[in-house]
Amino acid sequence: MASELCKTISVARLEKHKNLFLNYRNLHHFPLELLKDEGLQYLERLYMKRNSLTTLPENLAQKLPNLVELYLHSNNIVVVPEAIGSLVKLQCLDLSDNALEIVCPEIGRLRALRHLRLANNQLQFLPPDLGRSRELQYVYVDNNVHLKGLPSYLYNKVIGCSGCGAPVQVSEVKLLSFSSGQLTVFLPAEVKAIGTERDCILPLQELAMRSLHRACHRFLKDLNFLSPISLPRSLLELLQCPLGHCHRCSEPMFTIVYPKLFPLRETPMAGLHQGTTTVSFVAYCCSTRCLQTFDLLS
Repeated sequence: MASELCKTISVARLEKHKNLFLNYRNLHHFPLELLKDEGLQYLERLYMKRNSLTTLPENLAQKLPNLVELYLHSNNIVVVPEAIGSLVKLQCLDLSDNALEIVCPEIGRLRALRHLRLANNQLQFLPPDLGRSRELQYVYVDNNVHLKGLPSYLYNKVIGCSGCGAPVQVSEVKLLSFSSGQLTVFLPAEVKAIGTERDCILPLQELAMRSLHRACHRFLKDLNFLSPISLPRSLLELLQCPLGHCHRCSEPMFTIVYPKLFPLRETPMAGLHQGTTTVSFVAYCCSTRCLQTFDLLS
């Protein structure tokens, strides 16, 4: 089987195939042959459905830079590496039927992405900026029973969310959450605090991060513009990739968000979800002012 797999990949490399089918191969690891030398520079569609993969390589974008479609349905993937955000041409990503608990924020950087399938996983939340791109039109998160909130950026997209928000017992939850009525929504792990309408001022750390971000914005492509003595590298990396942007004014947020819940409203697929989901849209705002003035239709 291993020799047959290597032969299939070698032929695809030699003949500059655009499509490669590796479904039902009982793969437990991403094939090293795919990442050999310069990789498969001409490959546009990779099918790896129904294997036993648990993760993806960090150099995926480097070795397969022209991927347009990536199908990973029915594996055992727990973590998607941050490097996936470098697949700049990716238009379709299928991670349905895996073991995902977290979706890395870098997926929100895929500006060409049109179809995202995350159904039948263990997701508790989605990245706040997911759906910010106008290109993303179809998002399917059906049967993620822990998922009770969709970022408001997904409003007016084609959403599949049947079976989400089911009343299940979640033991030893370490994520921050907030409640509205009978609905409790978990927030991304990067969020350190939850703001409310009663807050008068932002925490000092958050103010400092936002000020640094504004001051250094034009230098952020190069993390070495300041020495580690001036600013620790960990803070530089945080400055480059905030946890999200305000859904009202696009201000970057680093440690605190002001969440606001909206009941599921009409979307292009709303009629399919009546009585099948308790999920709601969640706006992530940067301040009490934005929290009070934000509306899905504004």
